[in-house]
Amino acid sequence: MNIGAAAKATGISAKMIRYYEQTGLICTVERSDSGYRSYSQADIQRLQFIRRSRELGFSVARINELLGLWDNPSRQSADVKRLARQHIAELGQQIEKLQEMMNSLQHLVDCCAGDDRPDCPILADLQQTNSQGVTKCCS
Repeated sequence: MNIGAAAKATGISAKMIRYYEQTGLICTVERSDSGYRSYSQADIQRLQFIRRSRELGFSVARINELLGLWDNPSRQSADVKRLARQHIAELGQQIEKLQEMMNSLQHLVDCCAGDDRPDCPILADLQQTNSQGVTKCCS
């Protein structure tokens, strides 16, 4: 199947499929006499694996590791579990960081009068050149 059909079958854009080929996540596919890429069912399965991995937030580098394990019939599930646990820990750190950002921004929004005056604690905080914490404006 051509790249358009592969994109439709996998839910991955043709641009991303070409990117995955460039990065080595999928092997360079055969080309027809007219130069079109021709994807096999194995290529489609690999692309679906990549799509699902991306949905779970794995990086391209981690997906490459997972694909290496998937391709290895003598793999140990402990290696896969280790990668998944590492990813869970990283997601937890990202969630904490996002929560801190949300809390800081919520504090600033709560402190902003949102009226016709030009004073704005949100802008005052954003203009700070160092991150000394959230502007103290209200309790």
